[in-house]
Amino acid sequence: MAYKNLDLEKTTQLCRKVFASYGFSEADCERITDILLTADLFGIESHGIQRLIRYYNELSWGLVDAHAEWEIVKETPVSAMIDAHSMMGQVAAYHGMAMAIEKAKRNGVGLVAMRGSNHYGIAGYYSKMACDNDLIGLCMTNTSAIMVPTFGKRPMIGTNPIALAMPADPTPFLYDAATTVVARGKFEVYDKKGLPVPLGWAIDEEGVDCTDPARVIRNLNEENDGGIMPLGGPGEQHAGYKGYGLGMIVEICTSILAMGETSDLIVTKGDNHSHISHFFAAFDYGMFGDKAKIKAYFSDYLEKIRQSPKAKGQSRIYIHGEKELENCAARRQSGIPVNEKTFAEIQFVCRERGIDYRPYIGETF
Repeated sequence: MAYKNLDLEKTTQLCRKVFASYGFSEADCERITDILLTADLFGIESHGIQRLIRYYNELSWGLVDAHAEWEIVKETPVSAMIDAHSMMGQVAAYHGMAMAIEKAKRNGVGLVAMRGSNHYGIAGYYSKMACDNDLIGLCMTNTSAIMVPTFGKRPMIGTNPIALAMPADPTPFLYDAATTVVARGKFEVYDKKGLPVPLGWAIDEEGVDCTDPARVIRNLNEENDGGIMPLGGPGEQHAGYKGYGLGMIVEICTSILAMGETSDLIVTKGDNHSHISHFFAAFDYGMFGDKAKIKAYFSDYLEKIRQSPKAKGQSRIYIHGEKELENCAARRQSGIPVNEKTFAEIQFVCRERGIDYRPYIGETF
C-alpha cells in the first residue's frame, strides 16, 4: 500500500482545528494533537492519526464529553483517585500524570488511579512526561476486552499496556508495550493494507487460529467470541500465561483500584458513557541515593548492553526508546506517512466537521 507524507506543521494545525470544532479549549487541542502525532513521529502508526476516525466516532456517539471536568474522589499527599466523567482520554491522562509528577516532586512518589476516561493514545507519552521531569514514570490503562485468557476463546481482558520511562544518557529508557501479542490498532493497519496477520496473533469465534484481520476486528466489534492472544501466544508452550498475568496486573492497578469497569464490561460505542481506567505513577529515584550517580550507573549498564556481542547478521542492539526517538527526529523533517485509507478518513472527518482540509493535506492522495 502506498503512503504519502504529510507536513507535520500543517497536519498539527488541521488536527487542532478538528478538536476545536468540538469545543475543546486551545490548550486541550494542543495536548490531544501532540499526543496523537507523537505516535506517528515515533513510528507507532496504529496509535497515530489513523485513530482520528475513532475519536470522531467516540465524540459523535457521546462517549467523550469535550466539556467534562474530573472529580477528585479521594486524595492523600502521595495519591489520588479520580473520576474523569467521560473526559477525552488524552486530556484526562495528561492531567493525571501531571498530578502524579507534582506529588512525586513534593513527597518522593505520586500515584493516581482514574476511572471514567477514554482511549488516551500511547501510554509511553505519559511515562515520558515523568522522565522529562527527572523522575521514573509508570503508566497503565485497561481497554475494552480484546485479550483471550490462556485456554479461553472469549475476550476478557484488554490490551492493557505497561509503559515505564527512566532518565539515562545519551537517551532515556522508554518502554511501552501491550500485554497482548500486539495491540488492536495493528489489526486495523493490516486490514487497511489488505494483508493477513501472522499466525499466533489471534483466534476466531471458534477458538481457531485466524489470520484475517477484518474477521478479528468484526468479532471484537460485535462482541463475539474470538480475540487477540496474550503476549507469548496461545497455550502454555510459548508462555502466553505470562502475558495473561501481566494483563491482570494492569487490570488490578487500573479498574480494580479505581473501582471502574473491568475490561469485560467496557462498552465502546452507543451507550453515552465511558468506562476506561488508567494508572499513573511517578517516582523520585533520588529517594534511594544520589540521583546523578544512579542515572550514570544505569546509563553505563545500558551502554554495556549496546556493546554486548551481536547475534549473527545483526549490527546493533537497541535500547527501548531509541528507535522511536530516531524516527521522531527523521519524521520531523520528512513528515508523517499515511496510507490512502487513513487519508480518506481524515478527509471524511474534516468534511463532517465543516473543515476545509485542502490547505493542510492537499486534495488528492
